[in-house]
Amino acid sequence: MGDPASERPSGRPPLRVLVLISGSGSNLQALIDAQAHAPYRIVAVVSNVADAYGLERARRAGIPAEVLSHRDFADRAAYDQALMQLIDRYEPGLVVLAGFMRILTPGFVARYAGRMMNIHPSLLPKYRGLHTHQRALDGGETEHGASVHFVTDELDGGPLIIQARVPVMPGDDAETLAARVLTREHRIYPLAVRWFAEGRLSLGEDGRPRLDGAELETPYLLEPGAESGPGAGEKAPASS
Repeated sequence: MGDPASERPSGRPPLRVLVLISGSGSNLQALIDAQAHAPYRIVAVVSNVADAYGLERARRAGIPAEVLSHRDFADRAAYDQALMQLIDRYEPGLVVLAGFMRILTPGFVARYAGRMMNIHPSLLPKYRGLHTHQRALDGGETEHGASVHFVTDELDGGPLIIQARVPVMPGDDAETLAARVLTREHRIYPLAVRWFAEGRLSLGEDGRPRLDGAELETPYLLEPGAESGPGAGEKAPASS
């Protein structure tokens, strides 16, 4: 059987994806690597940090790399307005936040409602915000992980799409735990983007995500060894 990602309707163009970054761009690289076998194409990468290594990743892949520094604007609203103008030049069908370290204004979020995703290094709704790995350790968690969600104006509070869990091991520190989580991030983010590109994933007008026509009451849980999602070894949805 062929790769399900390639089995889109004949003549349907790949989904145009624009990625926003602030740092090294390891999730960006995962998305770049996955697009060779998926119905989406990254049309641009934009960073608010001029020396973000993710920009170099984009250039090496032949993807336009743009810098729009927030330091050049008087306030958050002015920056977001300029950022929207830059994004819209590329006419993306999906905006992907991959380590974009900016809190977005409600107007920005509303403009891309239902077509903007974020990845967060925790099992949301636990540990929103920063320093999630140390907080999980301090909280005595036995498992940790990552979540992909649609973006709303609630910080790390948008509707959940997919999660992956990892064990917290004896002797873990924030760095070792982060590395373990990152390997799972690199699986679930391309998968969520692929589902969206295939038309299988959407956010309903009621604010609830749907996958293959069914409401996602809880996020899908990607288990080790099940890398292709529902219909290809995917486990049942995770419990809340």
